[in-house]
Amino acid sequence: MRKGKGLWIALGLVAMLPILALANGTWVTAGMPTADSAIWLIDNTTGGEVTGLHIEFSDEVTIVGKVDVGGNIVPVGELTGTSFDFVGELCNLGTVIFEWQPIDAVPALVQWLSGTNPVGAPFFTSVQILGRLLAQGIVAAREADPAGMTAAFQQFFADNADYLASLSESLGMSLADSLMPIIMSSPAEGIENFFNTVIGMLGVTSLDDLLNGAVDFSALLKLVGLQ
Repeated sequence: MRKGKGLWIALGLVAMLPILALANGTWVTAGMPTADSAIWLIDNTTGGEVTGLHIEFSDEVTIVGKVDVGGNIVPVGELTGTSFDFVGELCNLGTVIFEWQPIDAVPALVQWLSGTNPVGAPFFTSVQILGRLLAQGIVAAREADPAGMTAAFQQFFADNADYLASLSESLGMSLADSLMPIIMSSPAEGIENFFNTVIGMLGVTSLDDLLNGAVDFSALLKLVGLQ
């Protein structure tokens, strides 16, 4: 894997960039692109050493360069596709600088790993990924702390009582009555499908519109560790 000019420029700035990124609470940041490639910096802010990294894109990309600062993680599999895994070691506050094409490609999901387990909060940019993460987190919470999960959903319904009542009336069904049996018994895939169906009914297509829209998801985001 080559180290292009853009990567070396980014490497020269890496001593300064993590300080700014950490101050802003950001650990996945876009750097200065080259003529035809994007440069992205991914910082390990988990608080400990990590042994893997998972990255997903909505469309196919090619990773053309990588520089590791504070360790070394190597790719598992091909460097063209929509999903990539890297294994190795990277110290706390270490950084991996990637160069990929096309230049406008933005990661849909970035997650540090320890072994096969996710570490730290994920970085995500799409409604579909949020649905998957919520579903997986809800199943984990249901198994580990069912009372806490029930309390979180009660708070979610209370936070959005007026809106959900209006939406339930327009749909001709109670969302709470429809949702809780699915939440209590369905696998992650079933919960994700229900979430996507409801989001489709809302007509929301962007993550920003969803998280800053009429529905307050904070109780559920806290439940699954996304806030």
